[in-house]
This record gives sequence, C-alpha cells and structure tokens, in this order.
Amino acid sequence: MNFKQKSTDLLKTTFPSQRNELFLFIFFFTVYGVLGSFLALNYRIIFDNRIPWDAYFSFDNRAIVMTGGGFERHPLSNYFFDFIRNFALLISGGKMDFTFRLVLAFLSNFAISLSLVQIFKYLKNIIRLPLKISLLIVVFFSLFATNILLSFTPETYTYTLFFLVLFNYYSALKLRKDEKISGSAMVLSTIFIGGLTITNAVKVFIPVLFEKKLFWNWKKVLNVILRSAISIIIFILLYLNRVNFDYTRIFAKTGEQYEKFSKPKITPLWDMITSWFFGGNMLFSNFAIRDYHSKVGFKYKALFMDVYSSWIPYIFVAVVFGLIFWSYAKNFKNKLVQVLTISLLIDVIIHCFLKFGLHTAYIYGGHFVFVYPLLIGWLFFAYKNSPKIQTFLYCSLGILIIYLGLNNIIRMEEFFDFLNKYYQ
Repeated sequence: MNFKQKSTDLLKTTFPSQRNELFLFIFFFTVYGVLGSFLALNYRIIFDNRIPWDAYFSFDNRAIVMTGGGFERHPLSNYFFDFIRNFALLISGGKMDFTFRLVLAFLSNFAISLSLVQIFKYLKNIIRLPLKISLLIVVFFSLFATNILLSFTPETYTYTLFFLVLFNYYSALKLRKDEKISGSAMVLSTIFIGGLTITNAVKVFIPVLFEKKLFWNWKKVLNVILRSAISIIIFILLYLNRVNFDYTRIFAKTGEQYEKFSKPKITPLWDMITSWFFGGNMLFSNFAIRDYHSKVGFKYKALFMDVYSSWIPYIFVAVVFGLIFWSYAKNFKNKLVQVLTISLLIDVIIHCFLKFGLHTAYIYGGHFVFVYPLLIGWLFFAYKNSPKIQTFLYCSLGILIIYLGLNNIIRMEEFFDFLNKYYQ
C-alpha cells in the first residue's frame, strides 16, 4: 500500500467520512460549542493565569496549558500543549484574554466531538449495530459528565480520550480483518497516548496480544516483540530527552506523586469508588466549594464533587455496570470485548486498588469511560436475534438517558451559579 493510500485511509478513519458521521460531528460540535463559547466569553474559569490548579473538579488547566503538566505523569505533553498554547496566542494576538480561552475551548470541543464520532464508527462499523441503536448509545455517552466537562476543558484527559478511542477503533478494524497492527501505528500511539499520560501507554499493547494465532507461530511472536520494543525504546528516549537523561528524577518524582495522591481519605473506600470513579464520570454528584490560594497568595474558590446523597444515583451506577458485566459475560469469547475490558481493568487497578487519585477519580474519565458505551453496544449485538431482550435493553437505555440528562443539566445550572459568584 502506497503512502498516498495510507494517508487517505488514516483521514477516513480519523475524521467523519460519511454523511451521518458528518452530521453527528456538526451537531455535537455546535451543542458543545455553545456551552464552551458562553463560558469562554463570560467567565475566566477555562483559563486564569493566576490560578494554577483545582479551579473546578481538580483540573489543572493553567499548569497543563503552560507546561504540559508534571513530566512524571505527562512525559511528552509539554510538546503537545506548546503547540496548543502558541496557536491560541497567535489567534488572540498574544493576549490571554477571552479569545485565548475561546480557542482553548474550541480545540477541546473539536477533540470531544471527534471522539463521539469515533464511538459511532465503532458501533456502526465494528459491532455493526442498526443506526437507531448506535445513535441512542452515542447520545447516552455524550451526556456523560466527562464529555460535558472536557468539551471546554484544556486538559490532557481531553485529548487522551480522543487518541484512545481512535486507537481502539483502528485496532478493532485490524483485528476484525485478522491483520496485524502496524509498527508505525504502535509507535505513534505510544507517543501520543503514553506521552499525555504515561500509564495509558500499556493500553497500546493490549490489542496486539489478540492478533490471529499469535502464540501459534514463533515468527509472529518475535514480530510483536520487535514492534513493541521499537515503540518502547523510542518512547523512553523521548521521555529521557525531556529530563536531560536524568532518570533518577523520574523515580523520585513518581514516588512523591504516588505518596501524595494515594493517601486514604475520610470518605469510605466503597463510596469513593462508586461516587467518584464509576459514577462521577457519568453522573454529576453534589458539589462542594473550598477555599484555595496559589503559591503567591492569590485566593480563589474551587469546586469539587461530593459523594452521592441519594439512593437513585447509586441505582443508576449499578444498572449501568450491570449492563457492562452482562455484556462481558455474554461476549466472553469475543477478543474485541476482551481488549476493552482489559483496558478498563488497568484503570480499576490503578485507582481502585492502588488508590492513586481516588479522591478525585471523577477527573480520570477520559482514560476509560469510552469503554462503557462500547460494551453496551456489544450487549445489543449479542441479542440481535432476540427482539424481546433488545426491546428491554432499548427501553432501559432510554430511561437511563432521561435521568442522566436531567441530572446533569440541573448540576450544570449549579455550576453556573458557582461561576456567577466567583468567576465573572
């Protein structure tokens, strides 16, 4: 396959290539765009040069935009966000004003809208669901708290979500055709996905383990080892280059960060997992306001999620994960379902077992929430010849969408109350 054909295929895979995909992108880009534009033009919450972190839900907007974040967790993100920051400054004439915020929101919106298109492509082209079911699942996913927040938030999670969904769609296309994942795709995915958040790098290598008859042929095993080794070596060299090859800084800083973000909190462990890791990325909970100040003494208010105060959100989370577990059990022999589940399990281990960042786990959704709609899609597929169960699933998802939409709209009104008081 020549370079021109590869480039064409890459564009068709990444961007809308059919009319319904284009309409879907325009719709979400418009809806999210209205929200992001209003926030950028009327409030300073998206970017305020005086506020380093935690203005809302523990996102580090300024730190990420200005430096790419800490090298220990985001090893190559400084290069990525240097481009984003310089582009925004170019449009705003060098000023960090409302135009600067508007460009940042525009780019975040672009990434999230493309992510939703990728979800739609996976449902339509990989699972091959009917159009109405694919649209229903995409609408459900679009109402997640993670997507609403990331649609205007300049953060690593925003772009990680897009790159992860894109890679999972690409790898699913390859596995479905019994083709191997190219070495160049593995290198680029490791750089972009692992470069933005290092723990996600391992997810690039999960689909490779499910290539056809991999462990039946030693030549294929050696080929996988070679592709993986090249990806890892290039990534490590780029990582070391950022820290001037002083690898001791990496270990020291990583240990420091783990100690800082894994300390037990007063909130019960089960409630942190339910309300923040599983639920908080879908369904907004109650909000809590805290007083913060920067290192130079600038005082500001910060907004965080509290645990759920009603039994209904817990039921919502239980139903969604009941559908996910059901899908996994029903599709256990499906290698594409195994890829998605293992990817989710990595984050469960990091945050729920190792407790890293569990007290603010609602910000990590960009790393794994895309798995939820895809596994629900596979559940619909498993019962394609069972009209009664399909109807049950369709009605259940419809009820979930109504509750999710109403809850998150009401919570966003509370978010705007917070902005009107402290961020005009």
